[in-house]
Amino acid sequence: MLIMAAKGTPFYLDPTFWVAVCVLLFLAVLVWKGAFKAMGTALDDRADKIKAELDEARRLREEAQALLASYQRKQKEAEEQAEGIVQQARKDAESMAARSRAELKERLDRRAAQAEAKIATAEAQALAEVRAKAADLAVSAAEDLMKKNIGAGEHSSLIKEGIAGMGKALN
Repeated sequence: MLIMAAKGTPFYLDPTFWVAVCVLLFLAVLVWKGAFKAMGTALDDRADKIKAELDEARRLREEAQALLASYQRKQKEAEEQAEGIVQQARKDAESMAARSRAELKERLDRRAAQAEAKIATAEAQALAEVRAKAADLAVSAAEDLMKKNIGAGEHSSLIKEGIAGMGKALN
């Protein structure tokens, strides 16, 4: 029936038989006290806890993905804004350069006009000085000629004519 001893002794004297009986009694007590139910409940609780942790991990992963997407959007917006700032700076720099060129051209034109005006003034002044010098020389030469060739009577008539001519010239 059950395990027979190898030496021909009855089975109830064999220690293996008693170990088997004890194990069966232990299992029977566990069934009677509901240990398997408690183990099932503990395993179910553990499964529920693991499921809750998995759900929490899934929720955290989705939250992290949403946060990552948000940061990527913000980064893209920041890059676009930076590009806009760079483009605006380029436009401003080009505008300032064009304005500076226009102002420089205006200054150069103004200085050229001033230089031309100074040249014209100097030219007119030099021409007036040359005319005055020529007139002085002509008067001096005429005076010398008159002193040599004209007599006393002719002097007074020339003086009267000169005074009359000056009056007409000054008016």
